[in-house]
Parts: sequence; C-alpha cells; structure tokens
Amino acid sequence: MTPEELADLAHVRRARDLIDRDYAQPLDVPAMARAALMSPAHFSRKFRAAYGETPYAYLMTRRIERAKALLRQGMSVTETCFAVGCTSLGSFSSRFTEIVGETPTQYRAGDHSELDVLPSCLVMIATRPRRTPAAV
Repeated sequence: MTPEELADLAHVRRARDLIDRDYAQPLDVPAMARAALMSPAHFSRKFRAAYGETPYAYLMTRRIERAKALLRQGMSVTETCFAVGCTSLGSFSSRFTEIVGETPTQYRAGDHSELDVLPSCLVMIATRPRRTPAAV
C-alpha cells in the first residue's frame, strides 16, 4: 500500500467513526466526505473499496443495528425510528424489513429471551444486521 492509500484509508476510517458515533444525527454523504477530507464521489469510491458497501448503506446498517436493540427493549416502532435518526417511518420500516427479514413490529414482538444470558458484546455480534445480496 502506498503512503497516499494509507492516508486515504485513515481519512475514510475517520468518517466511519463519525457514522458509528453520530448515526442518529442527520448525516449525508457530503457530511461524511467532509469528515474524510474528500469530495463526496471520491469518498464514496474509497469507502466502498475499504468496507464493501456504500457509506449510506453502512449508516443504515448501524441505524438498524441500534433499532433492533431498542425494539428488544420494548420501545415503540415510531419512537425507535426517530431515535436512530430516521425521519420517515415508511422508509425506516422498509429498510428494516429489507435488512432484517421481518418488519420492526414483528421483530419487536419476537422472543429474544435467549439473548438475556449473553454478555452485551456477544449480543451485539449475534444481532448485527447482515446484508444479503439481492436475488437476481
């Protein structure tokens, strides 16, 4: 890896840290790119090369990950939607269903008691949303 590529990766990591920390704030690709000191197009290309998904997809995965935790705690779907930084209940529900495979209401109503015996670090790994390639 060249010194320039290492520097780009460090900048992209800075933006990923911003997403992880501020996922509930209004974030868009230009804001993320500013954190990485890159143009939006260059940042998107570098982010996808480094992490295998677009910056927006990564942001939504973090939001859905947090939403799953809030729903397991009994928070309503609407409150969860806004708590994780989404502004449209319909878009949130659609994206949640796409990523998790069930609606937020179904997920909330599910039995998650098996997670009660696990340490929180393992719960986070076990419940992390996993994107699957779209069927062709």
